[in-house]
Amino acid sequence: METRIKELREKHGLTQQQLADLVDVTRQTILFMEKGKYNPSLRLAWMIAQVFNEPIENVYSFDDEMRGEN
Repeated sequence: METRIKELREKHGLTQQQLADLVDVTRQTILFMEKGKYNPSLRLAWMIAQVFNEPIENVYSFDDEMRGEN
């Protein structure tokens, strides 16, 4: 899953720790999501989208291989 978390976090002037505190996860969770090493639960993905006041599909996207569309 691709994510715009880092881009949106920086645009909103938030550190990884500040975003983590807002959505009640660790800073490492935010770091792993930004690097594409962790896929959040639907609830966490929705909470992060709400912090940025963005629709969830503007924060996360699936590449074609994950959808099975080669």
